[in-house]
Amino acid sequence: MVEIELDGKAVEVPQGSMVMHAANKLGTYIPHFCYHKKLSIAANCRMCLVEVEKAPKPLPACATPVTQGMKVFTHSAKAVEAQRSVMEFLLINHPLDCPICDQGGECQLQDLSVGYGKSTSRYSEEKRVVFHKNVGPLISMEEMTRCIHCTRCVRFGQEVSGIMELGMVNRGEHSEITTFSGQTIDSELSGNMIDICPVGALTSKPFRYAARTWELGRKRSLSPHDSLGTNTTVQTKANRVMRVVALENEAINECWISDRDRFAYEGVNSAERLTVPMVKQEGKWLETDWESALEYVTRSLKTITADHGADALAAIAHPISSVEELHLLQKVVRAMGSDRVETRLRQTDMRGSATAPWLGMPIANVSQLDRALVIGSFLRKEQPLIAARLRTATKRGLQVSRIDAGGDDWLMPSLGIPAAPSRWTAVLTEVASAIAKANASQLPAGIQGGAVSPEAQAIADSLLSGSNKAVLLGSAAIAHTHASNLHMLAQFIAEQTGATFGFLPVGGNAVAAPLLQAVQQKPNAGIDSVLDGSARAVLLLNVEPLSDLPNPQQSRAALIKADTVIALSAFASSELLELADVLLPITPFTESVGSFINAAGTVQTIQPSVRPLADARPAWKVLRALGSLLGLNGFLLNTPEEVCGEALAKPIAERLNNRFTAALGLTQDQAITGLERVTDLPIYGVDAIVRRAPALQLTRDAKNAHCLGLNAKTFAELNLKDGDLVAITQGGNTVQMPAMLESQLAAGCVRLSATTPTSAALGPMFGAVTVSRV
Repeated sequence: MVEIELDGKAVEVPQGSMVMHAANKLGTYIPHFCYHKKLSIAANCRMCLVEVEKAPKPLPACATPVTQGMKVFTHSAKAVEAQRSVMEFLLINHPLDCPICDQGGECQLQDLSVGYGKSTSRYSEEKRVVFHKNVGPLISMEEMTRCIHCTRCVRFGQEVSGIMELGMVNRGEHSEITTFSGQTIDSELSGNMIDICPVGALTSKPFRYAARTWELGRKRSLSPHDSLGTNTTVQTKANRVMRVVALENEAINECWISDRDRFAYEGVNSAERLTVPMVKQEGKWLETDWESALEYVTRSLKTITADHGADALAAIAHPISSVEELHLLQKVVRAMGSDRVETRLRQTDMRGSATAPWLGMPIANVSQLDRALVIGSFLRKEQPLIAARLRTATKRGLQVSRIDAGGDDWLMPSLGIPAAPSRWTAVLTEVASAIAKANASQLPAGIQGGAVSPEAQAIADSLLSGSNKAVLLGSAAIAHTHASNLHMLAQFIAEQTGATFGFLPVGGNAVAAPLLQAVQQKPNAGIDSVLDGSARAVLLLNVEPLSDLPNPQQSRAALIKADTVIALSAFASSELLELADVLLPITPFTESVGSFINAAGTVQTIQPSVRPLADARPAWKVLRALGSLLGLNGFLLNTPEEVCGEALAKPIAERLNNRFTAALGLTQDQAITGLERVTDLPIYGVDAIVRRAPALQLTRDAKNAHCLGLNAKTFAELNLKDGDLVAITQGGNTVQMPAMLESQLAAGCVRLSATTPTSAALGPMFGAVTVSRV
């Protein structure tokens, strides 16, 4: 530790710290623009100049290392004069457009110019002009003349998002921040550049000119679109969500949020919002009131269960639903005598399914890992902020290994084995065999060891070294037709190497659902057993069946066969209008109290940011009323706090278990000749809200979801170029899609995204397909 004196106060900081760190420890504010605690030091704005004893001139606090006995003066006459001079320099070319600037009211330059700026300018020459640039649908660079060249956005791209999409060209007064060769900004974390820009150079394109910051109300919230539980601040005006920004929580999302978390709010304001209850009569939709709609639903459920038995009732919920909603849904279904309630939407192999697919450790521990093996994950698009933590950790020595179908660039060094899904069990068996041999231990019963490839040996050697390790199963591994194989092998590898074993599930309450028993309790029962065509009454909660379920055509057939389909939804989508018989308008997470349990098992509760739209009601209230009208016991719950207290009566920590409790043998992977489908869940297609965010649907990631990804070999064999139409056939159904080259995709694979209208016309997420040029 080094002790220095700052403004007459003694402070100790670690060797190698900067003066800025010492000031932060004391709570002393030093004006700055380019410094950011999560980014490298650039020292190019010079606003943080301070006086250091015996130094001939002021020095930048962000880039001046502390030395023993150093005396620093942050507000001396010499320091303040230097800071005022820098401010005058920064304002020479800055346009006087604060009255129309979206950054007005929350602008660092505006704030500091009050304390350090002059009332008049000595600069009478013509100001420079930087022409605007179109960098995509999310970020506006219309007023780059405002840029002060702090390079925060450039450093963020390089150091956090992992791709340098912005850089500085030219020199002197001709310097400007721009993209490469007119390209767009396509990172899934790009919106953070808006937050860290200290002036109004980078602003939100969807929010542009929508409101002034002092007009906005603010509510603490979170993002339910993935299992991280990212903390956010929802900003509102006139009972409408206007903007979502990051809320710092070092234990969960640090100070970042993904673009999905930031811009998905547009979906909440969609024109497709369902505002009144609707009932289908003789093929026509009729609007009705809540009393009549609930009476109709109650009568239908009683009649069907009386005629066909309680097991004729089934329910499917999306994990974006809150703890309160999931608890009451399963309570209604079970009180009526059925066990058929499911939230694990894309998981089809339930053999020995885990109690709770949680991460296995606190989220902050991801940043401290030395070794990590990630199996079956589209990591950057599934968990953007966990990918960012892993990416940052690789810079201090983390070795990342991956077993998947390839295709997506994680923007970090990794040991990879790209393989078709039908070979994932075999590849993982090789890694397990190498580890068992090194430890002189036995493989689990039913697993036959064999030859080990050099790539598998390299992964095994990596996991056998290091001290802080993790083995993680991603969404593709969870949805795999033989997910239990991957689970068992990954668990064995983790146990043999002393690694943490965990999951990277999809959905804000994917971990909560099993804890709340919002999944079937019968052995080996999963989503397929709910959609086997025997259910005569189906309740859907926040689910759009052709987009959210693993086999759209099977889902369609099962729902058409049902006597009644009751959808509790915030949106009136075309597929619900086709397949449902009753639509009950419920509120999204921004309009209701809701609790969520993230991947680390942390419970977070949010309050509504705005009032419910029109006649929409919180789903927990609808389910409570439905339970009472059905004459079921235990539904006299008046507040969401009562519901949550009942749901989480048992401590969460005692119930978090992601391991097999009994030994299982491997199931045989079906050999597939020809091409094999690999299905990703598009980053901007994970739930109904995100799918209705217009700006997100204009991004490159959203557009790529409507293309068929082919590896270089298949691309060449079919004599294709990007954008050529191809016909893809699966299960007797054929669709046409544009083709795109994905050079890193494993041999024999094609990447076909879920949730799109095209993929909805095909079969399950994995299996054999044929592709031909149109």
